[in-house]
Amino acid sequence: MDLKLNSLLAQGYKSSSQIARVLTEGWVKQNSYCPSCGNNILNKFENNAPVADFICVKCNSEYELKSKNSALTLKIVDGAYETMIQRINADNNPHFFFLNYSNKTFEVQNFLVIPKYYFINDIIEKRNPLRQNARRAGWIGCNILLNNIPVLGKIFIIKNSIIENRNKVLERWAKTSFLAKQNKESRGWTIEVLKIVDSIKNKNFKLQDVYAFENILKEKFPSNNFIKDKIRQQLQVIRDKGLIEFKGNGLYQKI
Repeated sequence: MDLKLNSLLAQGYKSSSQIARVLTEGWVKQNSYCPSCGNNILNKFENNAPVADFICVKCNSEYELKSKNSALTLKIVDGAYETMIQRINADNNPHFFFLNYSNKTFEVQNFLVIPKYYFINDIIEKRNPLRQNARRAGWIGCNILLNNIPVLGKIFIIKNSIIENRNKVLERWAKTSFLAKQNKESRGWTIEVLKIVDSIKNKNFKLQDVYAFENILKEKFPSNNFIKDKIRQQLQVIRDKGLIEFKGNGLYQKI
């Protein structure tokens, strides 16, 4: 995997956004692989395709690429809010690649993938409408909040200019692939409990540590009157999937 972007691909382009798109899409096609199945060939869709940017020729997983030529941040500026909400709730919503590169060396610094089943509505933040004097007055954009995604859902292929082991990338993908089979409500619960476990600083934690987030979960799931029961259920789910270990007497351990 070569971290260097091929600058020759940008010849003839003047727009900075077009240059960034051509360079990064060209890099992904030449260097990436499908993190779902490990296949080396990702085909590119036609420009501005309504579905995604790339498709795996083996497992048909689809990927959309978000790239920037500055530091990777936890808040990614994206397009229209309503379009994005419709996109992530569609049956054919894609997985998302996020890539950032240095605008000095034109080398990839971070390249990660977030499986599509982590994209619930809480991940998308509505921006304020554009002001009346703006060219597109009233238009509402959105931000993708990477900090609202559990650690296990942010799968780095390249991190801080270091290429991650391919087998580890595939193993990490497989760890939470069970989320794809859950219904939307169950998946939302599992993701929220995973985020809570991430937020607990100690490797070992107690059931009471998770109960401390009961009010937050009640706000997110107002129709549920049995929050503690649901917490215990979800801890059992992620325990059974090997994401945490139950030590007994209400004590858990992160793996």
